Formats: sequence, C-alpha cells, structure tokens
Amino acid sequence: MCRIGAIKSKVAFHPSQALYLMLPQQEGHDNSGFAMVMQDLYGVFAGYKDKPLMSLACTQKGAKLVEDYMESHNFVPVNEWNPKVNRSPGLDIKAMPHYIFRNYDYPRSYKDATQEEKEALLLDTRLAIRAMLEKDELGYIFSFWPDVLTLKEIGDPRDIATYFGLWDDKGDMMAKNVIVQCRQNTNYDIVRYAAHPFFIQGYTLCANGENTFYTKNKEYQKSLNKGYIGFESDSQNFIYTLHYVLHELKWPIQYYKHVITPLPFEEIEKRPDKAELMAIRQSLGHLEINGPNTIIAMLPDNNIMTCCDSKKLRPVIVGRDENTVAIASEVCALNTVLPNRDQEKDLYPNEREVVVITEDLEVQRWKQ
Repeated sequence: MCRIGAIKSKVAFHPSQALYLMLPQQEGHDNSGFAMVMQDLYGVFAGYKDKPLMSLACTQKGAKLVEDYMESHNFVPVNEWNPKVNRSPGLDIKAMPHYIFRNYDYPRSYKDATQEEKEALLLDTRLAIRAMLEKDELGYIFSFWPDVLTLKEIGDPRDIATYFGLWDDKGDMMAKNVIVQCRQNTNYDIVRYAAHPFFIQGYTLCANGENTFYTKNKEYQKSLNKGYIGFESDSQNFIYTLHYVLHELKWPIQYYKHVITPLPFEEIEKRPDKAELMAIRQSLGHLEINGPNTIIAMLPDNNIMTCCDSKKLRPVIVGRDENTVAIASEVCALNTVLPNRDQEKDLYPNEREVVVITEDLEVQRWKQ
C-alpha cells in the first residue's frame, strides 16, 4: 500500500516540508523513488508565473535536441533554475545527467491566442518532446505548464533530497501547493513516468491503491484525447478521467466522483438528479473504477481535492492550522508538519464525498 500527501498553504514553503510529510509514513513506501509536483511557485520562479515552465530530466544529447526543438518552434527561454546537485558517493539515486527547469515565452504568433489555444500548444509540445526523447531513451519531460514544477527520480527519498538540495531551505524553490509520493511504480516496470504524481494540462493527481478496471479504462481513454498516453500505471486512469470530466466536459468537480464510483441504480432512482446520474452511468460507464484507492489531486485553480473508493478501503486524513492544510494517508504525517493543529478538527473523508480545499483554505465537502 502506497502513501500519498499534499500541502496547501497561504505562505510559500520549501520542498523539505513535503519530505517531512512523507517520511513518517515510511512503512508505506519502499525507498524506491521520490516525486513531487509544486504549483503556485515562488523563489526563483516568482516573477514568471505566466511563462510555461519545462521540467525535464535527460542526457546531454537529449538536452540539445530539446533546445533545438524549442528554438525551431519559436519558444524563447527567459528563466532557468539549475539545481546544484550533491554528487557525494554512496547516495542511492539513479540520477540523470541533466535536469532542466526552464521558463519560456510563448512564440510571438501566440501573442493574441486564446487560453484554449495556448493549452493545446503546451500539450502538443510536451507530447512531441516526449516522443523525441523516448526514441533513443534520451530523457523524460514531466510537465510543461505555467507555474508548475515536477521532479521525479528513482532512489531513496532522503538521498534524492540531498542530491537536489531539497533539505536546504534557502528560498530558491518554493511554492504554496505541493503533491508528493515517495514510491516508484510497483505493479509494472520501474520508470520515471510511472511515478506519481501524474500531470496533464494543469491537473495533477496521485493515488494510493489500485484500479482493477485498468484495461477497460485504458482502452476507452485512448479514444478520448491525444494526451491520454503512456499508461505506465493503472493510477493514470484517475487523472485522465479527472481531466476529461473537468477540462473536456467542463462539469463541476462533484460529478467526478459520480463517474469513477457511480451510485447503485436503486439509489439513483431516489435522487432528484436521477436523469443526470443515469446519463453518466450510460455514457461514461467505461470510466468507472474498482478496487481500493484514495486520490489526491491539484487543479489549475490551485484547489486541492481528495476522495476515496466506494468502500473506503484506503485511508486519508485532512488537517489544518491557521495558514496550512495538509492531506496524508496517516495521522503521523500531519503530526510532523502541523504539530500545533487542533486534532479534534481533523477530517476523515468518507466513501461518499469529495473534499475540496479552496484557495483561501476553506474545506468544502461535496456529498455524493
């Protein structure tokens, strides 16, 4: 069983807080990897929130290919953070030769483009670079999006943090939102793309558990959007459905729960919105999930949400203090990052609700 976590704060914090959130839950991870997505960035990225940020791990040849591609497509680099890595012997990390975290200006031809056109451009660019790097195993592009940074690596989370200087709270890399997991994929081959959290067009998601409807979900999702690729983990189904429901169909977030864990027919019949719920079951039945799981997701508007499977077979807890809300699989994680919170106000989401943490840290509970 994996462990997952997220932190949302009114005050920008360092990545070390994400590590402190996860390490107390060590029984739930095997020191095989560390991955995080940071959003609403500060530090060296504070002045570039509207500029797409590329998160890339690659070889020297891969870096040159990416630079040539971006130049030929009229992207102009405007900012870059180069982590000063610690190459001390004995660190348990399968490091790539180069890590690139670089902001770009949009091509001039997109000066008056709509938000939808810019989003399509960023998706197409990421997919093109991924395909280019995959051909000869030259690297990995994890995200290309404004105000979002993704880091994924294989090894011991503590050593990965040491390698990238994540323990050093010196202000270079900071954010108000983070989602994190300290475990590589265990059901399939260990590859960086398979590590949670997953990202597509401003949507980030990690999951604790499994989806036994993986094949059914995957075959249907392949037909829905060109960005639904890879499927290195059965948990990727969750983010593609989240993106499809909110971004493509533009439905309210509470309907995501009705898609992945629909109510029984006898309960639907008693609902005033039974026509809508029956339509969901009939049209999106291939997106239903099954198996024990808990989901934490971050949305483009910086809201963070969590929900569970229909039987609540995986744990999750939400706690807060005046400035911060944290979500984790275990209470011990919250005790570490929020030691002074009122524990009597901790929230344990149930199997029939979606919990959303808004930008002003309001905790909303949507009953299914």
